[in-house]
Amino acid sequence: MKMKFLSNGSEMAVLRLKPNHRENRNCLQTRIIRASASGHDLQGQSVAVIGLGKSGRAAVRLALARGASVVAIDQNPNLGLLEQDPLFERHSGGLRTILGHFDGELLDGVDRVVVSPGVPLRKYGLSSLGNLGKQVMSELDFAAEVLPQSTKILAVTGTNGKSTVVTFAGQMLSQLGIETFVGGNLGNPLSEAAFQCLESSSSRNKFQVAVVEVSSYQMEIPNNYFRPSVAAVLNLTPDHLERHGSMRNYATTKCRIFSHMNDAKLAILPLGNQHLNEAIFQYMNEVNLAWIGTSPGVETHMEKKIATLNVPALGIVSQLKLETLTVMGTHNYNNAAVAALSVAGLGIGFDVEALGLTIGKLQPPLHRMQIVCKDSNGVTWVDDSKATNVDATYTGLMGLKGQKSLILLGGIAKDLDGQGSNGFERLVEPLNHHRCVITFGSSGTLIQRTLSDHGLQIPCLKATNMVEAVNCARRMAKHGDAIILSPGCASFDEFRNFEHRGMVFQELASS
Repeated sequence: MKMKFLSNGSEMAVLRLKPNHRENRNCLQTRIIRASASGHDLQGQSVAVIGLGKSGRAAVRLALARGASVVAIDQNPNLGLLEQDPLFERHSGGLRTILGHFDGELLDGVDRVVVSPGVPLRKYGLSSLGNLGKQVMSELDFAAEVLPQSTKILAVTGTNGKSTVVTFAGQMLSQLGIETFVGGNLGNPLSEAAFQCLESSSSRNKFQVAVVEVSSYQMEIPNNYFRPSVAAVLNLTPDHLERHGSMRNYATTKCRIFSHMNDAKLAILPLGNQHLNEAIFQYMNEVNLAWIGTSPGVETHMEKKIATLNVPALGIVSQLKLETLTVMGTHNYNNAAVAALSVAGLGIGFDVEALGLTIGKLQPPLHRMQIVCKDSNGVTWVDDSKATNVDATYTGLMGLKGQKSLILLGGIAKDLDGQGSNGFERLVEPLNHHRCVITFGSSGTLIQRTLSDHGLQIPCLKATNMVEAVNCARRMAKHGDAIILSPGCASFDEFRNFEHRGMVFQELASS
């Protein structure tokens, strides 16, 4: 998207649409959209937003603020009508909510279809709509279309660790006085940042940087307007294969984060992942490639607590001291180092020495190795509810050297290969250094059996649910121990999501 300025100071965006778009067939010329100071670039157009979770609702509000009429769609018949929500009152005249079953012909008359990340493309005939030339967009792309060009985007994806790296990067920027939006798949959707930019009465940009956590679901639809200056894929292990089908597809989807990059074009990848190495190939000539674990890139020296940042192509050659980091888990030294490299790669006018001053103030995201409290018996309670797969739990366990703990595992285990493998055997070695394991939830018995069959040497008890597991851990814990909820599973057997699970755990820990 190219931006020009009109005589009244507002922006004019020139969109060159693909030849197969229906409206291109109708007018056979470049379409000009005038984006006024109030942001009404979609005046007279209709937008369908499919999926009304957090991202979908934010996209609805943004579409209305951009002047569009909106059809808001969700298959859950129990959701409330958005027209009756005070958040949408201002624009409710152009809004219609459809819940439960809907007629697909409703999408024929809309100009755009915006898809929430929780909605697979196989639903609602979305794949065929795209093939027919309908403009189908992700919520991420819809938001990025109206972000000011001067707002730099730092984007992070990966199977695990992305929330922590995004949180650390956002905290670093904020401590350095940079106005920063932190969100995406983490917390606030990017559409919220775009809405705030449109609504801002200030003459300057609302955000200098947007630090965005990106899930693979958000990259299923190729993006045109989401253009990071810095993007990282932290790792890639089996997850979400029921949606992506194979590791190759999963890697290809993740690496779309490197398409259409702007400015510094720093692309960060982990060493040694064959699937990512193959997927990044098409972008090799468009980015400055850096690696996690070697040069060019970032290397973390755990014993010295120093990170070496070395990307000569961008003028980044320095060392970062990490000894002031207070966050639980040795893996977080690496997370902080990657966050620092990502921030340095933005090229916004400060050096690595300044970044080093932020390290001691970093705090983990909620529900990721978050210390909840230390109780009257000297037991530390740790909420790692965001560990929704085995690899996340493994990483957390490997960072607990010297800390005897009682580990709570459970929920709905993921089938990693389509043949019933749940992967918990990988946890046996690190678990054997701890006090005991307590399993719970719908996969509790399966996890207990897997650990036992693969040589677990410490006690492994089974509880019916998480409340029972917490009570059992409380009775068994000794002074100096930690009780850690790091489930390795999805949460939907007992809870709305991992946040709900973490909050219940925190309430139990503090009671």
